[in-house]
Amino acid sequence: MLKEFKDFIMTGNVIDLAVAVILAGAVGMVVNGFVSDIMMPIVGNFAGGVDFADLKYVLSPATIGADGVVTKPENAIMYGKWINSIINLIIVGFVLFMIVKAYNKTKTPPAPAAPAGPSELDILKEIRDALKK
Repeated sequence: MLKEFKDFIMTGNVIDLAVAVILAGAVGMVVNGFVSDIMMPIVGNFAGGVDFADLKYVLSPATIGADGVVTKPENAIMYGKWINSIINLIIVGFVLFMIVKAYNKTKTPPAPAAPAGPSELDILKEIRDALKK
């Protein structure tokens, strides 16, 4: 059983999947950093200097005690972070589309099938007919 497991783990598909999962995590971090640190400040600049990560709808404001300590934190819908996530998803989807498209171009088309010659039955019939003559 251990040998079978070792054979299973060492097949190309499992190793390819493991590499893909690790790379997906790394690509996700890179894309998230690209969206948060590069794209959203540019979009925010054109939207009037707004930082999308800070956009929110406050349901109940924070309560601050007399000593300046927050006694009850605010309850807010953070829709700006959600917008960042949607843009992140669009960029990841586009990058994956481009990768799959490039991969499909590298695949070689299947070789055309060899021209079909006479079948064995046809050849045997020819031999039979030749022997009859």
